[in-house]
Amino acid sequence: MAHRNFAFFLMPEFSLMAFTAAIDLLRIANRATGTPTYAWTLVSRDGQPVMASTGVRVAVDTDLKSMQRETLNGQMPDIAFICGGLNPQQHVSADIKDWLRGLDRRGRGVGGICTGAWALADAGLLDGKRCTIHWENMAGFAERFPETEVLAHICEIDGNCYTSAGGTASLDMAMHIIAEDFDEETVARVCEMSLIDRTRNLHDRQRLPLGARIGHHDRKLLAIVQLMESNIAEPLPLEEISSQIGLSRRHVERLFRLYLGRSPARYYLEIRLDRARQLLQQTSLPVIEIAIACGFVSASHFSKCYRETYDRSPQSERAKPFGPVASPAGPKVASGG
Repeated sequence: MAHRNFAFFLMPEFSLMAFTAAIDLLRIANRATGTPTYAWTLVSRDGQPVMASTGVRVAVDTDLKSMQRETLNGQMPDIAFICGGLNPQQHVSADIKDWLRGLDRRGRGVGGICTGAWALADAGLLDGKRCTIHWENMAGFAERFPETEVLAHICEIDGNCYTSAGGTASLDMAMHIIAEDFDEETVARVCEMSLIDRTRNLHDRQRLPLGARIGHHDRKLLAIVQLMESNIAEPLPLEEISSQIGLSRRHVERLFRLYLGRSPARYYLEIRLDRARQLLQQTSLPVIEIAIACGFVSASHFSKCYRETYDRSPQSERAKPFGPVASPAGPKVASGG
């Protein structure tokens, strides 16, 4: 069995769960096989401990300049993972991108854990490729990197680019790598030692099914919400939605009042405002562009609706720190309230 070396670059505010899920599974694989198949190096920009989004500080082995020198000297990890979390836009620097490009030119693997895909995309390494990122960051990521195909899967592997959505998806990415290197019996032993009852398909979806998210399973209602979520920039008139689903407008309105406690128009507006809130917090797009991307005819109308829903202006929302955002009034109705 060939030895594999990994580098884990920890960005400030990285997801501790996503990082430890990946690295601990590699450790368990070494223990299960009785061989030091996997080794890893923890990296930060300056070689100093890095604070995770939890506030926990993690010590590292080396700094980025040292890793860059090793790359030039031919000593490189087989795969380098960028471990992201909150505010990835703020933590991607030119030297990180240069390091990733150097590894890519030399045929090494590059990866993003949680929001680490932002660094790969900013370096141009995901152009024309498939990737994934945590679902809360997908809207901003897709707007910033339209040349990249971002998918709502738990993991994606396209060529030498590895991306996982964060959380426990890092387990699945690590398990996939282990499965490439060992037989089924070894993989089963690693699963048993990790208390994992199954290995998920890398293309499993990140989010709960729509019915679980909104708290109801009426087939027609779910079809309507799916239509709304698929038509943000150019909202469909209620008459067209009703026609596509095969219900009368009045019946659609009754469904929303009964199950979601609001009108279809209000729920649709909340979905669009949710997308706008994500774009405000995750991108630097002008407010007018965000308004148009979310189906509003003018910045003034958008600002009025935004203020009425969130009790703040779009501009003041942007003044808040970037990061994953909570679902808004619309999709937040998971409990049916």
